[in-house]
Amino acid sequence: MSRTTVGVGIIGLSSEESWAARAHVPAIRAADGYKIVALSTSNRESASKAAAQYDVPAYFDNADELAQHKDVDLVVVAVRVPHHRELVSAALNAGKQVYCEWPLGNGRADAEAINAINTEVQGFVGLQGRSSPALRYIRDLVRAGHIGEIVSTTLVGSAGAWGDKIEPRLVYGLDYRNGVSMLTVQFGHMIDGLCWCLGEFSELSATLATRFPLVPRTDTGELVEKTIADQIAVSGLLTNGAVASVHYRSGSSSASNFVWEINGTKGDLVVTASHGRLQYSDLKIQHGPGNGGKLVDMFVPSAYRLVNGCAPTDGFYTLAHAYTLMRKDILNGTSHVPRFADAVLRHRLLDAVEIASSTGSRHSYR
Repeated sequence: MSRTTVGVGIIGLSSEESWAARAHVPAIRAADGYKIVALSTSNRESASKAAAQYDVPAYFDNADELAQHKDVDLVVVAVRVPHHRELVSAALNAGKQVYCEWPLGNGRADAEAINAINTEVQGFVGLQGRSSPALRYIRDLVRAGHIGEIVSTTLVGSAGAWGDKIEPRLVYGLDYRNGVSMLTVQFGHMIDGLCWCLGEFSELSATLATRFPLVPRTDTGELVEKTIADQIAVSGLLTNGAVASVHYRSGSSSASNFVWEINGTKGDLVVTASHGRLQYSDLKIQHGPGNGGKLVDMFVPSAYRLVNGCAPTDGFYTLAHAYTLMRKDILNGTSHVPRFADAVLRHRLLDAVEIASSTGSRHSYR
């Protein structure tokens, strides 16, 4: 790149209900040094309408033309997962940097094929929880030995959806074949955050269950078959020897929707939130001396907050931080935002969870 303002082309920016419209547009506008210069949708009419609505100068009805546009430096792929491999590959082959929403592909094979493309440009993946100020602070506390050596960790979280009913926009995620489910999306984000802070699993056991195999749509009441897991339990050893136990469940709980304990030889960290979607949760952090001592609130230092004009309660807050850090990576060659290789590792973990559950055995993935 010869310019400091990153020109963004968004594939999938259409209606106000799309994830690109609800999250990427406000995140890009909140981060410094970006301009949305192009968009593409599946047809010319919707592309033209979106371009007028979001004040985007160039619009297309196909992703190839967007990727070839001279002002596009970064292609953002924000469409349904089964299309990720084709669209990311086209953008990389056009010589453009790519940010692809998570999951990177419809399964591990897709992710590995994308990562194998030989290109000099950078590929970023939307595991934006790693850009969260709170999660970056937690990781730094652990790495600095604030609670000593990690002995164990326990996490219980609720996905907020995928339970005994289904919103219309999530119906396609009930079909395992589409590659977007509670396991791949919400659990994938959550377990990535845990592993990024504490280390990968050296081995794991798992139980997957579908407790609501038929669920009504919230708009029509029509019953829809669910072929994905809505209860996920994983336990095992991390590479540092710590014992980890995770239970991720569908819907919401009247008691607590996110509680994460990290137990060390010198004390404990307790992380809570109002919901279990770690990638955009406003996390509350507490520290205790261990042995039953009183918990004390900890506050994320201001240096971790990189974006003005938005708050942790905004749904695009962590994504705005991801864009801020990604611009540094693009311009300076740094490594703040996860790459495609990180996505492949996470896909391998999800594969390991499914294999361990189906075989009843311990499994490794590294």
